[in-house]
Amino acid sequence: MDGEERMEKGRILRGGSSCERVSARRGARSAVTLKEEDCCGGRSAREGAQTEEVQLTEESTGGGITSVKRESVSEKPWILAVFWSSQRFTDSMSQFTQILVVLLGSVTVNFPSTTIMSSSGDIRIPSRLPLLLTHEGVLLPGSTMRVSVDTARNMQLVRSRLLKGTSLKSTIIGVVPNSRDPEHETEELPALHSIGTAGLAVQVVGSNWPKPHYTLLITGLCRFRVEQLLRERPFPVAVVQQLDKLEQYAGLDSGDADVSSELGELSQRFYEVALQLVGMLDISVPVVAKLRRLLDSLPREALPDVLTSMIHVSNKEKLEILDAVSLAERFKKVLPLLTRQMEGLKLLQRTRKPRLDDDRRIIPIRKGGGLAPGQLSMEDDGEEEDSDDTSLLERRVRGSNMPEAALRVCLKELKRLKKMPQSMPEYALTRNYLELMVELPWSKSTTDCLDIRAARVLLDSDHYAMEKLKRRVLEYLAVRQLRNSLKGPILCFVGPPGVGKTSVGRSIARTLGREFHRIALGGVCDQSDIRGHRRTYVGSMPGRIINGLKAVGVNNPVFLLDEVDKLTKSLQGDPAAALLEVLDPEQNHSFTDHYLNVPFDLSQVLFIATANTTATIPPALLDRMEVLQVPGYTQEEKVEIAHRHLIPHQLEQHGLTPQQVQIPQDTTLDIISRYTREAGVRTLERKIGAICRAVAVKVAEGHKATKTPSSSSSSEVTTAQEGGNKGEEPIGGSVDLSLPPEMPIVIDCQALKDILGPPVFEMEVSERLTLPGVAIGLAWTPLGGEIMFVEASRMEGDGQLTLTGQLGDIMKESAHLAISWLRTNAKAYQLTNMAGGPDPLEGTDVHLHFPAGAVTKDGPSAGVTIVTCLASLFSGRLVRSDVAMTGEITLRGLVLPVREALVPLSRHPPLLWQVGFTCTLTSKPVLLCQVGGIKDKVLAAHRAGLRCVILPKRNEKDLEEIPAHVRADLQFVATSCLAEVLDAAFDGGFRGPAPSLAPPPVLSKL
Repeated sequence: MDGEERMEKGRILRGGSSCERVSARRGARSAVTLKEEDCCGGRSAREGAQTEEVQLTEESTGGGITSVKRESVSEKPWILAVFWSSQRFTDSMSQFTQILVVLLGSVTVNFPSTTIMSSSGDIRIPSRLPLLLTHEGVLLPGSTMRVSVDTARNMQLVRSRLLKGTSLKSTIIGVVPNSRDPEHETEELPALHSIGTAGLAVQVVGSNWPKPHYTLLITGLCRFRVEQLLRERPFPVAVVQQLDKLEQYAGLDSGDADVSSELGELSQRFYEVALQLVGMLDISVPVVAKLRRLLDSLPREALPDVLTSMIHVSNKEKLEILDAVSLAERFKKVLPLLTRQMEGLKLLQRTRKPRLDDDRRIIPIRKGGGLAPGQLSMEDDGEEEDSDDTSLLERRVRGSNMPEAALRVCLKELKRLKKMPQSMPEYALTRNYLELMVELPWSKSTTDCLDIRAARVLLDSDHYAMEKLKRRVLEYLAVRQLRNSLKGPILCFVGPPGVGKTSVGRSIARTLGREFHRIALGGVCDQSDIRGHRRTYVGSMPGRIINGLKAVGVNNPVFLLDEVDKLTKSLQGDPAAALLEVLDPEQNHSFTDHYLNVPFDLSQVLFIATANTTATIPPALLDRMEVLQVPGYTQEEKVEIAHRHLIPHQLEQHGLTPQQVQIPQDTTLDIISRYTREAGVRTLERKIGAICRAVAVKVAEGHKATKTPSSSSSSEVTTAQEGGNKGEEPIGGSVDLSLPPEMPIVIDCQALKDILGPPVFEMEVSERLTLPGVAIGLAWTPLGGEIMFVEASRMEGDGQLTLTGQLGDIMKESAHLAISWLRTNAKAYQLTNMAGGPDPLEGTDVHLHFPAGAVTKDGPSAGVTIVTCLASLFSGRLVRSDVAMTGEITLRGLVLPVREALVPLSRHPPLLWQVGFTCTLTSKPVLLCQVGGIKDKVLAAHRAGLRCVILPKRNEKDLEEIPAHVRADLQFVATSCLAEVLDAAFDGGFRGPAPSLAPPPVLSKL
């Protein structure tokens, strides 16, 4: 269908009415004709005028025009205003006017999309215009500007003219610059600027927040001069005179002879300068490309106003351009502004950093006119720096030697980053992701030090004892010498606090020559701490594993996962389950962090986990680790550790030297036995630090230490009171502080009491075994081995058994087993009740108590101790005061080895004192717990000064782990039945039946 057919199809006759309103297609504004009284001061239209409406489609007009209303009148040209749709106004980037003028008397109507007037017509505005006073900017003909309306006069103009008006006249208003701040508006109308711009209100947007206001989108048409102010209220209305006579410049481009040569030269020079300015910008930017097309399509006389509205100039300079009515004057005023803009661009090009891929700066241009503020500032070179950083980041990505899969992801993200505006929130997220990918050590590693002799010397110098751990490290080094491609082992050091598990991990890193990184897992309850957060979340970050690799900068460090048994489960997931992939040698070569979303090889990382107990570690995680027990130290080992490491370290920390203070080994042993009772050495180090502080005070004061009468070979540090008792001068007395103390200051037992106070722990074993019904058991706790007293008493009653001390179900069952076995064998062992009867419980109540009632206790190895305690009660005999025992019993009287037990964990409180075994602290119903701690129990008996230990016969092999000097000091009795236990626990043995001979072996008939 051609254009004529479309026009014919869209033609609608309106019965001669010349002022009807025609609705535009697809939501566009209406096209309305101006009658003669609207344009020519009240004259009516001639009679017989005919009105016809021509509806032009986008295909027929080239796009943009939605409807046209044409009025043909004989011998009279009329103005036809054509509206574009609001969407096309906002989407269009061109800064020229949107009013197309059609001379109705002509036969042919042209609608070029970039012209502001016809070749033979001019723009005419009404002689009376409502005035909109603007304070924000200056509207120039051919430009579009948004104006915020919030004053009373301007808002009344919008409501009365723009919102209620139905004619084209109501949308044409006069925009006059206002010098008064609208915040200080008064009832009196301010002095009006003599020159204004007639504008067409294209769009009106209203809002009530934060206060009622309107936002207008106005397109400038032409200049006018205010001749007479007709009224001030409710909004100003004035008689205006149109100043732009554009028809006299219509032939400027074609070289009309009537146009002065000066104006032609100015126009040509202006055009060339404008071309130079556009040439300095990046033509690939769509706005710059469109500006280049406008220079060729717009008439020369429209260029000064259009370019002034697009470049960065002040409102004062725009006001000068507005006042320039003469076209020649306008050219002269705008030329310096273009020249200044070009000089600023040249200055930026000289001062910017050199770039490899581009030698042209992209200058963003504001939509609606003018460059973005501050774009020509020398200090604000952020965009160019960002472009340089992007190029540098790309080079770093390509040079990071990351795997092919990770490289493809990084290049894809980098491509997105280049197309992304810097103001977008995703820009920073993508950039942080790429920087992290570049900083990760994909192929950086350290060379291992495989000298086994040097490693042995270094480990021995750092730690005393711990032979099992040292041997495992040396084995790893030996295998690495034979095979280079050995995966890092997953070790787990299990032992009580303070035995040096963390420091051993640091020493292993020094021995191997690797970087060391510690990750504290105590209290971690979110799996994202291990695997990281997905990048879709706000504030996402990688997990601790990836962050640790970024921190150390190599892919084969030593990672210490501290307190792995303190992981907890929450709604955010189970971090212990997340560690399954990290600590599995068959899976961690492709560990995928949620933040990275690409696999990373962890197979070369040496993971070392530390824990106080294996009971709280899930079985699946425990199965992936090689568990190495780190038991507590003996007293002799603690003495050596104190003099090799702790005392020199504390002296250095307190500014003392060995020539100033000496702590003999006897004093150290006294501190260990009477002031500390632990498996590790942390409390010991704190006590040594307290001694060093006391000595530092004496040295700083210059107080002379006197020797005690009881010691002629050593000096002591005493308090003022004890100094007075021993003949010393009190601190408050007349003491010459200028005299330094005698050196070295030797800390003996008396000085130890003065500094640390009375002893905290006393050897009370013999005092507590003065009555029948008391026995000593051995307990294992996460803090090491302990001795525990079991007490029993009886009274008249109904044969009830009372158990106290917060016992678990297993220990309660052991107590019932002991009572049943003793009642069964009461006659053989001559056990009687209070009345002398053969049944120990007949008419008798028994109360069995485990002291330290605030600590929960449970475990399978208390049966032997309970039987011995009750046997002592029923027989009236005392148990040996130097004997401790451990082991479980059966109903038949057998002594079971201390190995394992099935424990109902859900009934246990959070803190447990486990008797002879390792229990769990989780909320799972049941768990098979490893039971042991023979070495810890034996060391506890040795610390308590005991001389005999009774243990199951099948636990004799565990004695090999006990140091030789401890085995030499103790007597071990291996038993297989309760009769042997009772014989060893009582002086002179315990009367009972002779052990039955073993039955003859049964020969097979096969």
